[in-house]
Amino acid sequence: MSTRMLPGSPNRLGARFDGEGTNFSLFSANAQKVELCLFSDDGLRETQRITLPERSGPVWHGYLPGLHPGALYGYRVHGPYAPEHGHRFNPNKLLLDPYTRELRGAFRQHEALLGFDASDPAGDLSFSSLDSAAYVPKAVVSAAEVLVPETERPHCRADEMLIYEAHVKGLTKQLADVSEELRGTYEGLASDAVIEHLQKLGVTSIELLPVHAFVDDAFLARKGLRNYWGYNTIGFFVPEPRYHGPAGRAGFRAMVQRFHAAGIEVILDVVYNHTAEGDHRGPTLSFRGIDNASYYRLIQGQSRYYVNDTGTGNTVNASHPFVLRMILDSLRYWVEVMGVDGFRFDLATTLGREAHGFDPNGGFFDALRQDPILSDVHLIAEPWDIGPGGYQLGHFPPEFGEWNDRFRDTSRRYWRGDDHSTQELAGCVLGSASQFDRDSRRASSSVNLITAHDGFTLADVTRYAQRHNLANGEDGRDGHNANFSDNFGVEGDSDDPLIRANRSRRQRNLLATLFLSQGTPMLLAGDEIGNSQNGNNNAYCQDNPIGWIDWESRDDGLADFVAGLAALRKDHSSLRQSRFLHGATRELDRKPDVEWLDFNCRPLDWRDPGLSSFALVLRGSGECPRDAQVHDTLLLLFNRDNDDLEARIPDCPDGFFWRLELDTAVEDAFPQSDAGPDTVFVQGQSVVVLALIALSERP
Repeated sequence: MSTRMLPGSPNRLGARFDGEGTNFSLFSANAQKVELCLFSDDGLRETQRITLPERSGPVWHGYLPGLHPGALYGYRVHGPYAPEHGHRFNPNKLLLDPYTRELRGAFRQHEALLGFDASDPAGDLSFSSLDSAAYVPKAVVSAAEVLVPETERPHCRADEMLIYEAHVKGLTKQLADVSEELRGTYEGLASDAVIEHLQKLGVTSIELLPVHAFVDDAFLARKGLRNYWGYNTIGFFVPEPRYHGPAGRAGFRAMVQRFHAAGIEVILDVVYNHTAEGDHRGPTLSFRGIDNASYYRLIQGQSRYYVNDTGTGNTVNASHPFVLRMILDSLRYWVEVMGVDGFRFDLATTLGREAHGFDPNGGFFDALRQDPILSDVHLIAEPWDIGPGGYQLGHFPPEFGEWNDRFRDTSRRYWRGDDHSTQELAGCVLGSASQFDRDSRRASSSVNLITAHDGFTLADVTRYAQRHNLANGEDGRDGHNANFSDNFGVEGDSDDPLIRANRSRRQRNLLATLFLSQGTPMLLAGDEIGNSQNGNNNAYCQDNPIGWIDWESRDDGLADFVAGLAALRKDHSSLRQSRFLHGATRELDRKPDVEWLDFNCRPLDWRDPGLSSFALVLRGSGECPRDAQVHDTLLLLFNRDNDDLEARIPDCPDGFFWRLELDTAVEDAFPQSDAGPDTVFVQGQSVVVLALIALSERP
């Protein structure tokens, strides 16, 4: 390897091997000098320190002949240390390349990670002379990248999706059907046992909690805890090493290939709104030391401090052109090289913030939507942050789906028996048109959920009235207050057969509500087998059996029920419509596309605050052209009363009959038997579904 660095190129950021040597390119608008540090193979010894010889605009670059993949490196960046002016350069800190694809080693908690002297009364205004190199992983020069063939992708349409939200480690850590050495790894996630389980459930897309390399928070380490969920990113191009199996980094790509071969898409939960460096008291690991004033949004007139729209201490400055470029380069890398099929953007409102506030036509969204690669994958927003005007449900561009927390809360409130919740549920069941029916958006824009990683599991929604988070070490103060849950008179586990039966039925009813609603259903991993977190509704730091799925106590009957719901949804296109339903008259049969009725087949009295039971007739949208109108009619009957009710069935047209498709109150929940002819029995606290079937299709 040559020790003389050539000028190189600024065009592609990161470390790029061209077959003969490696080009290094780093963005920093405010640096005064950038040094490349090379390390021994074990990462323990700095072997060379070379100044990048060229600067083109804000990009520093150089080319080192003979440097091959596998070489370990980091940067030291020189410039003013002036926190009050937004600059925190400190060449004593070894910094990760934001574009590295791989890390060697791990972070170790130490005061040397701080850019300031923690013992100095001046706090972050002081300057640390401690070298951090021994306490941080090293970036790795990677081999040339191979793009994923387009033919490998399943390409599931949004109105056909069933999303399964899962944690890479938590899904398999206690799954005996996965070999022990693979549990908790990328390879284990795509094991035969998991794939067979997902296929049985009808899952089309697995959505993974963050897999970008992340850091354990110092305050958690002091309590003997770890960051389990991973919302603390430090490497936007790096698969998190703690999930490596025998194949290391390559295991991630192999995992995606196995899912694709099984017809299952892979969606990543990505965290571009903040980084692991925290607020002004946090460590200097990468972005802060490379160019703090560019990478982060700082408080105007108080540049020592960070805008905290994310609640994590800092906010990534996605409106900066080079920061935006990094985000887009990262997204393209995961699609083109690692093969993923879409993204769920954590705190997505933050990414759409411009100087004047949230803007659905802001730079990030414009860049994403015009990109030929990224405009062709699934895009899902978590439509809020904690900043001013942060709640933006329904206001994202048409290309996005959005997590619908109103669906979650309303479904729970309805089945709990809250007043006025029936009226609110009616809108949710039809895809929340009041939020999403604008700009020609599709009904699939509403990503419907009953539960997610953040909050109670489905089992705990029916077991706990209060959160039980003492294990998090925050005196039970963390986590949501408003859970809209119901413990049926006993907090936690119960041996009472009636309570257990009522809880099971409530779970089935909530799941039925999810699968029978217009929009895109999302199922939390473990809900299908009755997984509990013992009442912890904020298990972000529980990398242990609290956070892992308990397969040993699995409820196979509930899993069969979920599989039946997925099959029912797949069989009936009226449950998966792309257009919103507004009661328009269909050319096909001169019937309205949706009718709301009481159990006597009369128009529903929406003014009743205690309204609890209703019938909903679903037909294909009347706003479609005649030749595109759906030939599928369902009658959905919801009864949250404790009393059993008899519901009158709408008259059948000639040549048809009503078939019972679902009854959540009985063991054989999917009987596919004749109903009627005039009425159907709907037990208390249950959902019944009838389908209009042609006599010619009767077995």
